[in-house]
Amino acid sequence: MSTLEWQFADDTVSESYVENIGRDLGFKFPRDYISCAAINNGANVEPELFSVEDREKVFGTLLSYDKENDEFIVDVYNSYKNTLPNKVIPFAFDPAGNLICFDYKDHEDNPIVVFWEHENAPEKETLMQEEGLTEEQAEERARENVFYVAATFTEFLDKLHD
Repeated sequence: MSTLEWQFADDTVSESYVENIGRDLGFKFPRDYISCAAINNGANVEPELFSVEDREKVFGTLLSYDKENDEFIVDVYNSYKNTLPNKVIPFAFDPAGNLICFDYKDHEDNPIVVFWEHENAPEKETLMQEEGLTEEQAEERARENVFYVAATFTEFLDKLHD
C-alpha cells in the first residue's frame, strides 16, 4: 500500500458533523470514510490514479463539508440526485466532473465504492417524460453509468496508485 498524501484540505470538521450530514441526506456513511473526510475535508490526494474496468481514472477532490465551498457535499448531492441512481451518494469528484460515490443498493450497512460517469446521463425525470420509461426503467438506465471500484472506502484508498 502506498502512503497517501492529502493536500489542500479545507478546515477539519468533527466526525459527528460528517455523520450528521450523511444522516440528513438519508445515508449512514461508513466509519472509515467519516474519519478520513473529517480530517481531509475537501482535499485532493497523491497518488491519485485508480482503475475502473481497466481504464485509468483520476481522483480529483473529496467533497467538502464547508457550506461556503462550491463542492459542499449537500449541494453537490442535490445538484446530481435527479440523475444519479437511487441509493448512490457522491463523496468525490474526478477532474472531468464524474463522481466517485458510495452505492448503498444491496449494501445498506457497508456501501461499495462506484464511479459514476456523467457523460450521457440524462435526468431520470427526462427519461420518463421523453422516452416514456417507467420509474424502474429510468432507474435501470441511470445504473448503466455506474461502475464498480471497490468493496469499501479503505479498499478504494488502497487501490490509489501513481
